Amino acid sequence: MHLRPMRAAVFGVLSFCLIPVACTQASPSGSPTPSSTAQRREISIPAKADEAAAVPTPEPPRSPGQAIRLTRATLSGITFEGVAFDSRNHRLAVADQPAGPGSLYPDAKAAAASRQGLAAFNAGFFTPEGGLLGKIVSAGLPAGSWNRSSLGSGLFREDSSGRMALSRRGGESASGQRELLQSGPLLVENGVTVSGLDAAKPAVRMLIAWDGGNRWWIGRSSACTLAALGTTLGHGSPTSWPVRMGLNLDGGRSTDLWISGSVPGGPANFRPPWNRQVRNFLVLTTR
Repeated sequence: MHLRPMRAAVFGVLSFCLIPVACTQASPSGSPTPSSTAQRREISIPAKADEAAAVPTPEPPRSPGQAIRLTRATLSGITFEGVAFDSRNHRLAVADQPAGPGSLYPDAKAAAASRQGLAAFNAGFFTPEGGLLGKIVSAGLPAGSWNRSSLGSGLFREDSSGRMALSRRGGESASGQRELLQSGPLLVENGVTVSGLDAAKPAVRMLIAWDGGNRWWIGRSSACTLAALGTTLGHGSPTSWPVRMGLNLDGGRSTDLWISGSVPGGPANFRPPWNRQVRNFLVLTTR
C-alpha cells in the first residue's frame, strides 16, 4: 500500500479544519472587534443567579386603582354626595360659557350631555355680570385672568400628557395645560387642614378632593362652614382613602350636580329651585 499520499491528504484535511478555530481567537491587543463584542453581549449572564439584568426602573404606581362609583357619607355631621374615580380611566374637563351663565348649558345635565359625560358639577366663581373670577383653560384655550384673592388660592389642572393635579396658586402659568380651573380656598394641603378658613358662614359646598396619586372625588356637602369642611376632610374622607389635597368650588346658590345612571350607584341630581345659572362646569368623561 502507498501510505505517503494518504498521510498527506489527512494532514491537509486537518489543516483545513483548524482554520476556523484560529479565526475565532481574540484579536490583537486593542479594542475588541464589533462582532466579538456583540457575541459577548448575547451570551452574558448575571454574576449571581438572583441578579437582574440592568433595565430602566419603571415608575411606581402612584396609588391603588379604584372603580368609578357614586358615594354618600356623613362625617362630623356633614353629608357628602359625589363621584369617586381613577384618573387613569376618567378625567375632568372644563365646560365654559364665554357668552355668560346659561348661554350654552342651562344646568349640569346639559353640560354633561355636551361632552358625552358621565357627570357634571358647577365649578368656578364668576362676577355678578357673569364674567370669570379666575383663570381657566378649556380644551387648551385659556380665558380669564389670575385671581389673587382666597377664592383663587387653588388650581385644578390637567397637563398636555393627561396628568391631573390640585395645587396651590403660585408661579402661575397656563402654558402646557389642557384644562385648568382656578378656585378656592384650598381646604386641605398635603394632608393638613389649611388654617384661617372662615368659620362663620355655613352654606352648601362643592368641592374636589385628591389623594396625590390617581384617586379623585368630586361632589357636594351639606351646609357647613369652610372651617368645618376643612377640618372634616383633614381627619376623614367622603370615600375610602385619605385626602391629600382638597379644593373648594363655587357653592351656595350655584350648587348644581348631575350624575348619570351609568355611574354605579347613580343616578343622582341636586339642583335646588333657588339655584342660579353658572358660568362653567367640570364634566367627568371616560378617557
